[in-house]
Amino acid sequence: MNETDVNELSVQELENMLASRKEALRIAREKERADYEKDRDKKIADIMQEAIRLQNQIAFFKQKCHEIMDEQAAKLEAYGAIRGNSKGGFSITNAEGKLRVTRRRDTMPYWDERATKGVEFIKEFLHSFVKKRDKKLFEILISFLEKNNAGELEYSKVMHLMRHEDKFTDPKWQEGLALIKEGYMVTMKAYGYEFRKMTGDGKWENIGLNFSSI
Repeated sequence: MNETDVNELSVQELENMLASRKEALRIAREKERADYEKDRDKKIADIMQEAIRLQNQIAFFKQKCHEIMDEQAAKLEAYGAIRGNSKGGFSITNAEGKLRVTRRRDTMPYWDERATKGVEFIKEFLHSFVKKRDKKLFEILISFLEKNNAGELEYSKVMHLMRHEDKFTDPKWQEGLALIKEGYMVTMKAYGYEFRKMTGDGKWENIGLNFSSI
């Protein structure tokens, strides 16, 4: 329709034409949205189906690793190849020295209520005694008591704090450190596994399989 034709239309006819045009655009947009969502949902379904299949395969493989490595651990212990102080982690390497499987004992540090009380004692001592005399040392020592995102003390930081144990003889300082030591425990999470192969230049290369959360 040219400009002359438009000028000849009544207001009502123009409104009807505009409404018709809007409806056509709405229908086209709705179809475009429906086509997009249909295609998106199909892709999601395909990916999720494959992800679930792989998860099941990995879970089966992890259980297989448990069974094989438990059996191997028993044989190694009988053979005398596992150290007496081993807590379950060990590696096995093939005769060529090019393939290696490692069972890793994954643990989680845990601090109980004794450690919490110990931290209170130490903070009281640091604020009442050290801060007034040596602010820089205070800031260093107090930083070792900062908790991580999980709300737990950091093992490495606490070990740094322990290095300063002999600096003070105050009962709160000494008792606080003793309580932190007593309140520290390590809990077993699970066995993890690492798989490596030797490259042509004699370096170990990881085979990237991570199923720690399964």
